[in-house]
Amino acid sequence: MYKYNDFDAAFLAERNAQFRAQVERRIDGSLTEDEFKPLRLMNGLYLQLHAYMLRVAIPYGTLSSAQMRQLALLAEKWDKGYGHFTTRQNIQYNWPTLKDVPDMLDALAEVGLHAIQTSGNTVRNVTSDHFAAAAKGELEDPRPYAELIRQWSTDHPEFQFLGRKFKIAVTGAEEDRAVTRAHDIGLRMVSREGETGFEVIVGGGLGRTPMIGKVLREFLPKADLLPYLEAVLSVYNLLGRRDNKYKARIKITVQENGIDKIRALVEERFIERRAQFNGADQELLEEIKAHFTPPALRSSDTAAYDAAYDNDPVFRAWADTNLSAHRNEDHAIVTISVKAHGATPGDATAEQMRVMADLAQEFGYDELRISHQQNVILPHVLKSDLPAIHARLKEVGLATANIGLISDIIACPGMDYCALATARSIPVAQDIATRFEELKLEHDVGHLQIKISGCINACGHHHVGHIGILGLDRAGVENYQITLGGDATETAAIGTRTGPGFAYDEIVPAVERLIGAYLELRTDEGETFIETYRRVGMEPFKAVLYPEARKKVA
Repeated sequence: MYKYNDFDAAFLAERNAQFRAQVERRIDGSLTEDEFKPLRLMNGLYLQLHAYMLRVAIPYGTLSSAQMRQLALLAEKWDKGYGHFTTRQNIQYNWPTLKDVPDMLDALAEVGLHAIQTSGNTVRNVTSDHFAAAAKGELEDPRPYAELIRQWSTDHPEFQFLGRKFKIAVTGAEEDRAVTRAHDIGLRMVSREGETGFEVIVGGGLGRTPMIGKVLREFLPKADLLPYLEAVLSVYNLLGRRDNKYKARIKITVQENGIDKIRALVEERFIERRAQFNGADQELLEEIKAHFTPPALRSSDTAAYDAAYDNDPVFRAWADTNLSAHRNEDHAIVTISVKAHGATPGDATAEQMRVMADLAQEFGYDELRISHQQNVILPHVLKSDLPAIHARLKEVGLATANIGLISDIIACPGMDYCALATARSIPVAQDIATRFEELKLEHDVGHLQIKISGCINACGHHHVGHIGILGLDRAGVENYQITLGGDATETAAIGTRTGPGFAYDEIVPAVERLIGAYLELRTDEGETFIETYRRVGMEPFKAVLYPEARKKVA
């Protein structure tokens, strides 16, 4: 895990001192809100419906126990006792007062965290595979490259005022857990003739105009990563539109110009940029890699795990859903659900954060990860320690056995917090989770990804949900559109809209009808919802969603 050096610490101290002075000027009236806005956004501070919101970067989703405890401190001391983990592997605090934000940033700096570039038209927090360096089937740990990109992009003078925000994701595994195809730039590590490099995907993104990214380069040598990224961003910075913010993302630039023209321009610019790099980036990369040495894994038999699995049905249900295979047979990857039935997806209390930090320190080699699904991961855990971990998680409401199931919902803050939202997201997610817990169906349903957004900006990733739900305002009334068939993995796809939307009190029954149809249509218990949808298509699901329309046709 990367640890700040003296330069990093000095840079952050200077940056925080600068922002403290700006906050003081805003409070005493020397700066208007319009003047202050670009300054606060550069430091991750939003003005939401009810209060300011501070978005803290968790680079490539990796945390130490000390960092998690500090996040708990911020929640307890300057917020309302909780934080909200986001789809960008960040954490948000929804209730800070302006005068306290500089103290929050200084507290973050004590443990090597910050809020720089978590907002604004710049390169946002670089995300990565939350199972990196733990799961099987990985070419290489992608996080050193994500850290290299973070350092390169932070305060990069050319890319601080892009046409729109810019998001990069990196993965080293064949299985895409980083949604690389829905990013402005997605980087997938690939092998060619024994050499590892990157497949470069460009022009993905969700929001108002959802698109799956296109392959810009099939193979990029690792040594060319930064100059190639500079070439892509430079071409976008010059070619991208600034006349309409809804058409300013690179996905629109690619759509309007064509991937072939973009590729030609990038390759031409790459030759220029490559000549400007003298090897310092590769020296820095080697220094960064030294911070990511795999932990010295302990070994143990699995007798305690086997006994708990055989004799405790509650533990067995949790193990079946929340554990993933580790590259070492006597270890497991633990995904901690931050989505108890009826709770706000992604919200964790200060107490829960401290318990997760304690577990990481005691059992998990002092490392945690945040996933884009808004859950927390212990990437390296001995199987023999799992019964003790499960017992501790149960004590603080973190042992819900629902990873990958219908209640493991991604949801944006929606109209409960966000000034941009046009409908509520959180209550819909809560109602769906509660309803299927009442029905005791979710384990029978199996793997199913529901994603909910409260506006067209799609912060809840609804376009790539197996079932996507988009809340909109229709003449002052909340209306929820449903899409089906979205996919956030290596077989990424944008979901298709089913038809007219549903009122707030109709959306949960609509989802229930969809699930009922799936259970009737699937070939057996092993066929997932997305597999059934791909086999039978939209029509059987539309028939149960809109029975009145079917009657009129008849």
